[in-house]
Amino acid sequence: MDKIVIIGAGIVGSAIAFELSQDPQFNITLIDEKAPASGSSGAALGLLMGVMSQKIKGRAWRLRENSLTRYKTLLPELKQLTGLEIPYNRHGIVKLLLAEDDLEKWHKLAGKRAEQGYRLKVWNRSELQSFCPEVQGEEIIGAVSSPDDLQINPIPLVEALVEGAKIKGVKCIFGQKVDNFKISSSHEDNKRVCESLQVRGASLDADLVIVCGGLGSTPLTEELGKTVKIKPVLGQAMVMSYDGWQKLPDFNPVITGDDVHIVPLNDNRFWVGATLEFAHEDGQVMEDKQLLTNLHQRAIAFCPALKSASIISQWSGKRPRPEGRPAPIIEWLEGYDNVILATAHYRNGILLAPATAMEVKELIMERAKQT
Repeated sequence: MDKIVIIGAGIVGSAIAFELSQDPQFNITLIDEKAPASGSSGAALGLLMGVMSQKIKGRAWRLRENSLTRYKTLLPELKQLTGLEIPYNRHGIVKLLLAEDDLEKWHKLAGKRAEQGYRLKVWNRSELQSFCPEVQGEEIIGAVSSPDDLQINPIPLVEALVEGAKIKGVKCIFGQKVDNFKISSSHEDNKRVCESLQVRGASLDADLVIVCGGLGSTPLTEELGKTVKIKPVLGQAMVMSYDGWQKLPDFNPVITGDDVHIVPLNDNRFWVGATLEFAHEDGQVMEDKQLLTNLHQRAIAFCPALKSASIISQWSGKRPRPEGRPAPIIEWLEGYDNVILATAHYRNGILLAPATAMEVKELIMERAKQT
């Protein structure tokens, strides 16, 4: 499987390209019909909520833990290799707790994380306000502080992954769509093989194809004679500006509560997001501006100072959610010897990208051993 073609240059495809580029035996091509991070990756808030997740075992926790571990080495590695800056919040994430929250559940999780070597602290309301003075909402009873979780700006991250992959020899084809596939039968196991792809009329040979197209993965699998159903879940967010934000000199974390995320940036700006808007039966989803207004008001309820903040811009993005199964999909495409799916990460694409890349590499290595 020397010739590898990766379709999709969002965070997942770019992470896979960079991870596989560490092995010189691979001849890798990364393809996207648009520029890198043009889809859901570019619209994400970049939250890495792994340690504060209630997942403590199994696949869900393994992926989260592997990604958090890899990010510790990946960010400095990319900076040294490419010279590109990747903005990220080093102060962790603070989750606000409301009256209906089960405090005992969070204390148990904090104990479990301590056993696993992670920091997770449960604060009462007074402790919360001493660390985050702008949080003043009356309904808030305390918070969970997770300094080992991160927030990373996704577009510079994808750009650095792509640049790093290029430096390592990955060929990139952007702005060109995969038109179709040449498929043959495998006589050994009655499975099919994708021999090559057509890109703008030119044939591209492939020993292995990795589909990382997010919502675009469904039409790609249909071209391969299989249908992997992935539906869009729209999220709206906004950029706000406020120069009076009170914070400790060395502590300005992401604040999240009731699915509202307040992400401090440079230059007294904040991202506030994101809504959760599911597709209709026909698969279409339209922006509901009232939901964005509700999100804005909820953020103000948690941090009243934001009432004086100005809204600079708004944006939305569609997250790829698999239908009828857990996210993400990381597996061999049914009926094929040489097609891997690594897609449909829903709301955790940024968080799970490094672990996904490692899982894909493991699938390849296991198959190589079998042959």
